[in-house]
Amino acid sequence: MGDEDRMVKMEVDYSDTVDKVIPECETLAAEKKLNEAIDKLLVLEKQTRGAGDAISSSKVLVCIVALCYKVQDWTLLKEHITSLCKKRGHFKLAVTKMVQRCCEMVPEIEDKERKMDLIEVLRTVTEGKIYVENERARVTRTLAAIYEKDDVPEKAAKVLQELQVETFGTMEKKEKVEFILEQMRLCFETKDYIRTQIISKKISIKYFEGADTEELKLRYYRQMIDLNLHHKEYLAVSKNYHEIYNTTSVKEEEQKWKQALQRVVLYLILAEYNNEQSDMLARIKTDTNLAKLPYYQNVLMCFDTAELLNWSILKKVYSQHLKSETGEPASPLDKEENWDVLQMRVVEHNIRVLAKYYTRISMQHFADLLHLDSKEAEKRLCEQVVKDTVTAKIDRLDGIISFTKQKDTEQILNAWSGNLNSVMDLIGNVNHLITKERMVHQVS
Repeated sequence: MGDEDRMVKMEVDYSDTVDKVIPECETLAAEKKLNEAIDKLLVLEKQTRGAGDAISSSKVLVCIVALCYKVQDWTLLKEHITSLCKKRGHFKLAVTKMVQRCCEMVPEIEDKERKMDLIEVLRTVTEGKIYVENERARVTRTLAAIYEKDDVPEKAAKVLQELQVETFGTMEKKEKVEFILEQMRLCFETKDYIRTQIISKKISIKYFEGADTEELKLRYYRQMIDLNLHHKEYLAVSKNYHEIYNTTSVKEEEQKWKQALQRVVLYLILAEYNNEQSDMLARIKTDTNLAKLPYYQNVLMCFDTAELLNWSILKKVYSQHLKSETGEPASPLDKEENWDVLQMRVVEHNIRVLAKYYTRISMQHFADLLHLDSKEAEKRLCEQVVKDTVTAKIDRLDGIISFTKQKDTEQILNAWSGNLNSVMDLIGNVNHLITKERMVHQVS
């Protein structure tokens, strides 16, 4: 156990002495006798530390750094911050108070070099000390802001990544989330997408269920939208927009919730089909607000109906209505590449519809219904089979596609066993009837 961790009983109360000496030292400092004032305070600091008077010791330490700052003696300030933190038997309370006072000085300093020197000193003396971890985190964030302002975001991201704020026991949850969001933003801007993904998992979305968290919630989901768009995870983007849509402040403004709901629908139909996408589509179509967006409701219902879609007609009808208007945030369908993705989703939808209604179909007819050539149609079908969306076999010699699902061995055995039991039951009944007829015949 270190000296600073020990419990010390106060032997002498120096509060009256400290209250008397501090004004005297402030007067000496004002008369440009800083060294004399500091020497007097250092003697008093030693006495309070030895007597176990933590409160008085805190006042003395704060006064020492305050006097150095007041007369702008930066060298002396840095020396005393370092030396006072290394004193044998110093109090956690005293060091914490001194560091907190120094942290208050940082935003007041206009000269960048002096500000950075003070920040580095504070980061050095607080390293590894749990009781001043919050103060270290705050000055580090200030340092990151300076690096970012100097157009070196890589350095800003690096220094901020050193902080594992999720492990800080004394920091409020709101401040933790703010720090993590800042880490995410800097990592994303420096194109460190993997680390951004890892850091994002440090935030529990349950936190956003509490009061006064809407601003942070919106920041978090907007950053997640940027990250998921980079990875082209459209279903995740749709979910992020759905969370934004369900935010109270967004629901109160019609324009905002309409834009959010539009993005929910568009990214949902751009997402690959799976159980999760299908479930979300079923939930979104029941939203009563969707009726106020008729074109978006109609295009969503197209993908929920087991009917073939004609890509040419769909694009002609919806191409203008699904794009963003002037002054609105960009729609995903403003980009031509996303229309290509939507066309692929239409083809995949049509393949699922054909698999539902046909057991066998010729390759040529299949391609004609998809409005593709035979080679492209076969490629798209194979992709869906690999993804386990449909079950199909292609007989290339005869040009026939079979959508019959192959039964596994267990299912075949179960069916055979069931049929065999039925046959044995029938045989038993026939035997009983024959025996009955014989007995009746003998009696007559």
